[in-house]
Amino acid sequence: MTPVILLLLLVQASPARPFAYRGFAPGMPYRDFATRARSIAQGDSDILACQTMHTTAQVMDCGVRVRDPVDSARFYLSANVIEGRTSVIAFVDSGKVALVRRTQDDMRKHLGVPQRRERSMWEWIKGRRFIRLNWRGGRDWRVISITLNDRDVMDRIARYRPRARRPAPPAKKP
Repeated sequence: MTPVILLLLLVQASPARPFAYRGFAPGMPYRDFATRARSIAQGDSDILACQTMHTTAQVMDCGVRVRDPVDSARFYLSANVIEGRTSVIAFVDSGKVALVRRTQDDMRKHLGVPQRRERSMWEWIKGRRFIRLNWRGGRDWRVISITLNDRDVMDRIARYRPRARRPAPPAKKP
């Protein structure tokens, strides 16, 4: 066989990378999110807390401090859940300047080459889902945010927006 054919066979045989980060995927079911979040919560006092929208239980926000057992990375983990699926999952962390490089290297390893969207932002896109890394900071500190977003789930929020009230008709003059 020619080297080109061998290379094509090798590329096809390698498994596709899952579109996920640290065991979380955009659009994953709430039950899977909650199970994973509880399993990596930092300690007994850190519990996954969720709050539903005032007008419906179909929309809720959840959050917990976590520590990934694979590499001991610590994050504040949060999610927006619509109709039982995650529309947005976010990891937030802060630390020294090296935090950004370490996170970039980890994400490239798991997700491949990113698209640079703008300054301090990388993005990986798959259909209507994306995973985004943002970072900000000062001279010797950084804050990072990793966001997993499913636009199809996010579009469902329109069903739960409060309806605009119609203005009262003008009063009739006597």
